[in-house]
Amino acid sequence: MASEGLPFSKTGGLADVVEALPKALVAQGHEVAAVLPRYRGTKATAVVMPSLTIPMGGARLRFPAIADGAALNGVRYFFVEDAAYFDRDGLYGGSTGDYPDNPERYAEFCRAAIEIAKHIWPTDVFHCHDWQSALVPVLLRTSYSDDPLVKDIPVVFSIHNMGYHGQFTRDVLERVGLPPALFHPTGIEFFGSVNLLKGGLVFSDYLTTVSRKYAEEIQTREYGHGLDGVAKSRADRLVGILNGVDYGAWNPETDKLIAANYSAKDLGGKQVCKANLLEVFGLPPEHLSRPVIGIVSRFADQKGFDLIAEKAHELMREDLMLAVLGSGDRKYENLFRALAAAYPGRVGVKIAYDNTLAHKVEAGADMFLMPSRYEPSGLNQMYSLKYGTVPIVRATGGLDDSIEPFDVEHGTGTGFKFKEYTGEALLFAVRQALHHYMDERIWKRIQLNGMAKDFSWKTPAAEYAKLYEAARVARGLSAAVKSSGKAARSKGQPTQQPTKEPEQAPQSSAQAERKPEQTAQATEQTPKKSGQGARNQKRAGTSN
Repeated sequence: MASEGLPFSKTGGLADVVEALPKALVAQGHEVAAVLPRYRGTKATAVVMPSLTIPMGGARLRFPAIADGAALNGVRYFFVEDAAYFDRDGLYGGSTGDYPDNPERYAEFCRAAIEIAKHIWPTDVFHCHDWQSALVPVLLRTSYSDDPLVKDIPVVFSIHNMGYHGQFTRDVLERVGLPPALFHPTGIEFFGSVNLLKGGLVFSDYLTTVSRKYAEEIQTREYGHGLDGVAKSRADRLVGILNGVDYGAWNPETDKLIAANYSAKDLGGKQVCKANLLEVFGLPPEHLSRPVIGIVSRFADQKGFDLIAEKAHELMREDLMLAVLGSGDRKYENLFRALAAAYPGRVGVKIAYDNTLAHKVEAGADMFLMPSRYEPSGLNQMYSLKYGTVPIVRATGGLDDSIEPFDVEHGTGTGFKFKEYTGEALLFAVRQALHHYMDERIWKRIQLNGMAKDFSWKTPAAEYAKLYEAARVARGLSAAVKSSGKAARSKGQPTQQPTKEPEQAPQSSAQAERKPEQTAQATEQTPKKSGQGARNQKRAGTSN
């Protein structure tokens, strides 16, 4: 269950995962249902339950309906329908900021999902994503702890970005009907506030992040956003699984949005795509031989644009062109507009989010720049590999997991990485790439290395399925290998004996027997100021 998912709703990369992972699990023989809010414009086929009684704070009740979205790609969809909460212009907020009743909206959503498991879709495992669904494990182990139908359902909780907490004032406990006893340092209290993400970290059976590197990083002060102590206390139940890529949409051999198709066997079409990219971005065609660095991103400090701003003019002294697509912080929009004016014919900028243009940049650029301060998973670097567009990335999160530095001596590697978060390190990596671009034979080797990589959802889906089994075994249940996902049930296969837990989550047998709320010591670190800015709202982004 999640607060957004394609093809119904999207603000960021979470929606892509919520579409792709269930589909991949179904392809591997699992039966999966996804639970989403019914936002404005979401079509449903029928009403399964016309009215659920959902207790909120005090004597207040709400009565959402459960709508049926039928099946799509083998995945069953259910929508929590409450027009007053979800039929709005935006998913999480409007022009004035986050909706003030977001705690109530997503508390109702979480309670409704548990009721779906009780009355509609008998559930083997809950897989919850981000703070909007974090109350599911909290409620299961508190308010529903005496309910024999759901009290032992295991929960796998995925953190897509540790910077978004769902942090609210203490009165939220009463507003959404949470037990006051939860408000303590080993519960969901966080420096005097209620922190819903922390609830997911403390009460879930297993935790995942969207790359192995990010699972390590969130246990540090620099990347933990004040919750690094909590993450560290759950290290034996914390697993990093790199997001996959939908090659049905992102494949130069079949992509209908690019000027010409091409493959590793015949790269000829990539030059056609480059010529088209120059035309679309208003760059002179006579510079076709000059290397083009592509950027497709939300413009924000997190994405490393402060480094680009620091070294912009030194970067432009190199023999290169830029094709930049994105929007976000005004200062960075203005930066690229100024660069385009200062270097006419060498910098092309489109301030927009445009999927067609994103495909054209991936296909037409020679290199793709992602200098992120932190990047939980990232997708564009994996798209770039498939399109023979060589990534230049900072070694963080999923960027570090997915890109191997090129080794000229052995001819191995798929791109260029820098570790230190400095403008000089960025500039050095770009110059390395430009140097190797001059040798056509070496450059083709790097391209082919990348195009041979497989970052499809097949492997991540299998890893998640093993984790669902491990979560069931940790609760003393059978592995139920044919049931997994957002909410899932078995297809009637014989009961399996408990299996060993995945290698990604090593633990002692004593640890495996303890409940997660007992093993989790919710030690907090004073949050760094840099992480304070966006705790409640999962804002739009190209990849997370």
